[in-house]
Amino acid sequence: MLAKRIVPCLDIKDGKTVKGVNFINFRDAGDPVELGALYSEQGADELVYLDITASHEGRKTFTELVKKVAAHINIPFTVGGGINELKDVDRLLGAGADKISVNSAALRTPELIDEIAANFGSQVCVVAIDAKWEKEEWICYLNGGRIPTGKKLFQWAEEAEQRGAGEILFTSMSHDGVKTGYANEALATLADRLHIPVIASGGAGEKEHFRDAFQIGKADAALAASVFHFGEIRIPELKRYLSDEGVTVRL
Repeated sequence: MLAKRIVPCLDIKDGKTVKGVNFINFRDAGDPVELGALYSEQGADELVYLDITASHEGRKTFTELVKKVAAHINIPFTVGGGINELKDVDRLLGAGADKISVNSAALRTPELIDEIAANFGSQVCVVAIDAKWEKEEWICYLNGGRIPTGKKLFQWAEEAEQRGAGEILFTSMSHDGVKTGYANEALATLADRLHIPVIASGGAGEKEHFRDAFQIGKADAALAASVFHFGEIRIPELKRYLSDEGVTVRL
């Protein structure tokens, strides 16, 4: 059985790591390079860096940050935010990223997934989906959770896989930052319907939530931010707990 992955996520705004609740009310969480290096030392399996405002100026700054991260950590990391065309992918991979994450751009132009997979390989392409539970279904959102679309979570995830996505990163906006657990029912449905790894995001508050994401939600990886940034859960302790609970992790 493949080991389940623990993935700290660093949301970047103006060169700093920030964390919000339900995609708003951000607070400063520290230096992104130092935090990344710390998580790498602690045993994180991968990292995700998201440029959450991704203005044109921010993307230039972000490329420099990616170079610094690549120089300081020795585990794979994914970067996302403001990736709209192949040259954005090329620039970030060239700066040292292992994978890129597309969200809004893929919803607007689904062919971008095909192009990334064809030019760089599916293993590079993570399709991130921000969805909210509304009127008995999961609706996908654009622009960091600001704009609802007509797309529904499961159909969009299946289309992304067919187009060449290598992984799906599903964030439940309804669970983000509130620390009551992941959207395990939706995760399990994704896992059953897809043939590519699913990364759980949104809702981690306790070690048990990670266990449930793996055992109930059938996720391949669990992503979290504030519980790591603010020292509420330490990665070595989390992995020992998961191992004791029968979850296969790299210790």
